[in-house]
Amino acid sequence: MLGLPDHVRTCLFDLDGVLTRTAVVHAAAWKEMFDAYLRERADREGAVFTPFDAVHDYDAYVDGRPRADGVRTFLASRGIELPEGEPEDPPEAETVTGLGSRKNALVLRKIREEGVAAYDGSVAYVRAVRDAGLRRAVVSSSANCRDVLAAAGIEDLFDERIDGIVAREQRLRGKPAPDTYLAAARALDAEPGAAAVFEDALAGVAAGRAGGFGLVVGVDRTGQADELRAHGAHVVVRDLAELMEQS
Repeated sequence: MLGLPDHVRTCLFDLDGVLTRTAVVHAAAWKEMFDAYLRERADREGAVFTPFDAVHDYDAYVDGRPRADGVRTFLASRGIELPEGEPEDPPEAETVTGLGSRKNALVLRKIREEGVAAYDGSVAYVRAVRDAGLRRAVVSSSANCRDVLAAAGIEDLFDERIDGIVAREQRLRGKPAPDTYLAAARALDAEPGAAAVFEDALAGVAAGRAGGFGLVVGVDRTGQADELRAHGAHVVVRDLAELMEQS
């Protein structure tokens, strides 16, 4: 009743947009941070201010990627190159690290003020996966993954967590590289071909396909089903509960 091939015995779930409703929080934080920086830069250079698009720019350059990669990739799309900076750079520093720190501070503020909600269908699905005896991991580029899981009350549903902190410690490349998903499979003693990846980000489904996983499920929260398929999703659903309905 899980909508999975019989050989799939391990499930690897993205966090933001798949399990929790935090993708919209991240998109809003990225927009607030980038708009302030782009406006400041345009004023300084006497150029036209073009705001960050919280749908197109977020999906194309930021969603699913490690924070620094998101900063770097979006700025490159605008022809902007900044120094990488140092890990201890403050949020006001005009560096990749500094802008990333600004965004993270905004996300943490929004989470504190607004809380974290999980998708009911996803929670029901993960519980069904657990009850069926399948192993489960969360795979997220966020360094705040554990806090978000705890705030949403779902931390105990997973056997392993591969997040931004683990990726930094193990020097894993971020999505669309498959490294973090492969690390999760290893942590659960699973072969990629016997594992399913559940992702809403284009970079995430690309990572799942690049890793040779047995099934890549695209979760379409924003009307990008065709793009998810083009980036590697075998199946696209609007909510994980649909997988149980299709069984």
